Amino acid sequence: MLQTQTESDRFRRRREKLVEALKNNGYIRSQEVYQAMLRVHREDFVSRINREFAYADRPLQIKGGQTISAPHMVAEMCEVADLKPGHKVLEIGAGSGYHAAVMAEIVGPGIVYTTEVLPSLVKEADDNLRNAGIENVVVKEHDGSSGLKEYAPFDRIIVTCASPGVPNPLVKQLAPDGLLVIPVGNLYLQTLTLVRKNKKGKLEMQKRMGCVFVPMKGKYGFANKRYL
Repeated sequence: MLQTQTESDRFRRRREKLVEALKNNGYIRSQEVYQAMLRVHREDFVSRINREFAYADRPLQIKGGQTISAPHMVAEMCEVADLKPGHKVLEIGAGSGYHAAVMAEIVGPGIVYTTEVLPSLVKEADDNLRNAGIENVVVKEHDGSSGLKEYAPFDRIIVTCASPGVPNPLVKQLAPDGLLVIPVGNLYLQTLTLVRKNKKGKLEMQKRMGCVFVPMKGKYGFANKRYL
C-alpha cells in the first residue's frame, strides 16, 4: 500500500517504539527477531480501518472472524521456535500473513509454508506478502491441522490457532531435532507449548506461557478428537 512520507515516518516511529518495548519486556531476546520485527511493516497486514492501531500490542480483527496476533506473541513464538537461517518452516494459520512475514525474514534463505482454510484469507495473505516484497513464503489453501505432507519434513512447525492437543500428523512431519510450537488447551485459554523431537523421534514437551488464540479448524480441530 502506498504511503505518504509523513505516514511512513509515523509508522516507522511507532514500530521502533513497540519493538524496543518488546525487547525491554523480555519478549524479544535475539537480534534476529529484533531486526525481523523492525523490517516487517505490520500496518500492511491489517485492514484499512485498523491501520492506526497496527502498533498497539494486541490482536486485531481480520477477515473471517479471525485475528492477527499481538506483536508480543509473534515475537515470543519466534523466540521459542529458535528459528535459524535456512530452516524450512510450516505455519498453521496464515491469517493476513504477518507472522509468516516475520519468520521469513529470520529464516531466509530458508522457506516458510503457511496454510489457511479460509479462501478469502489465502488471497489476502498472498497479496500482502507479495506487496511487502517477501518471496520466501508459500501460501496454501489447506487444512493445516493435518500438516502439509508433500513438503515434509519441517525443521520448525508453528501453530497460530488453539488446539485441543498436538495433532499426530504434525509430529510425524517434524524433522529430527525439530521444534513444534503450539497453543494447547480449551476454547477459552491455552498454554503455549514447545514440543521437541529428538534424533530418535522421542518427544519432549515444555509449557511456556498462557495465551488465547482463535480455535483450530479442520480434521484435528475441536470438532474431533484425533490428537496426542
